[in-house]
Amino acid sequence: MEGSQVSHSHPYEPKDLQLPGYVPVVLSQSTIVGVYGVASLLVVSFIWILSGRLGKIRKIDRVLMCWWAFTGLTHIILEGYFVFSPEFYKDKTANYIAEVWKEYSKGDSRYVARDATIVTVEGITSVLEGPASLLAVYAIASGKPYSYILQFAISLGQLYGTAVYYITATLEGDKFASSTFYYYAYYIGANFSWIVIPSLISIRCWRKICAAVQTQGQTKKTKVR
Repeated sequence: MEGSQVSHSHPYEPKDLQLPGYVPVVLSQSTIVGVYGVASLLVVSFIWILSGRLGKIRKIDRVLMCWWAFTGLTHIILEGYFVFSPEFYKDKTANYIAEVWKEYSKGDSRYVARDATIVTVEGITSVLEGPASLLAVYAIASGKPYSYILQFAISLGQLYGTAVYYITATLEGDKFASSTFYYYAYYIGANFSWIVIPSLISIRCWRKICAAVQTQGQTKKTKVR
């Protein structure tokens, strides 16, 4: 009927998930993944080159600056869009970010279903951890004393969010992927970096902070003597 809202069947699990007004993904998977990969590479390359011109910054710190810039922009742009665009699945304009979430939802339909836990976790991530990640880039570049504690705090937040993400899915039956491919490619693979890298950063920062406190303690003992 003219003027009525057309609704298409969706590719998500469970099949009885109600998504009135759903519009299928327009962009191909290769285009979606390719654009994200190229954009990420450009960000990392820019920060790497820029950090090399800022003076004597160690390579490990330059790598960390690249990571924090990449993860910060991902949190703010991609996840921020998800949080504040509840009807992204109805988008008819082939908006790239809407297409990203339509595609990713094949690996975890809780996104397209606007699961309360997912929205909450992503909201905290985009609003707090995103800007904090960009602040970490500045803190490393300028040698701020709060650099390590900031990186430690953000990394713990990322690990906590990822833990909640997986644990809630498991408790609810882990039945949100459209296929085994999407399960491992999106649900597992796309989140792998936010398990391994924050873990390594947390360990490094913990050691740095402990070493600094120990040195300060020894200095105080020396002065007392």
